[in-house]
Amino acid sequence: MRPSKDDDVTGSIAIAPETPADVDDVHQAGAVCLRRDRKGQIRVLLIGSRRSGRWGLPKGHIEPGENSRTAAEREAFEEAGVTGVVSDEVFGTFTYFKDGSRNRFSVKVHLLEALSVAETFPEKSVRKTRWFSVKGAIREATQPGLQKLLQKLL
Repeated sequence: MRPSKDDDVTGSIAIAPETPADVDDVHQAGAVCLRRDRKGQIRVLLIGSRRSGRWGLPKGHIEPGENSRTAAEREAFEEAGVTGVVSDEVFGTFTYFKDGSRNRFSVKVHLLEALSVAETFPEKSVRKTRWFSVKGAIREATQPGLQKLLQKLL
């Protein structure tokens, strides 16, 4: 039986593929983009998936020669126009599956203190972006593993 897109294999039960050969592991990096609002409350940026519009983090493949920190920084700009200070250490990881894919995506996530958001960026025309409270981001995030990771911000 194939895992669903919402199954998280890091921290909760997931339905495993028939055999390990059925799954390809894909390593990604992502950024939890943070800023403070006028009241000093932490706000988290989520982006909409290009296909489904579901809320998640800026994330993507780690290119040759990149580490997870550099890839997270690049993805934050490409997908959300965000630039800022990226943590050297990994904040956490989560794993997810996409509909119709035999890939298991493992994401190393870094914190990014947002200093600016560009007016134009590579995926502006195909992405929606929105700043949420931490609790709002937890509620709106699609992947259970991401929801669990965001709880560390409370």
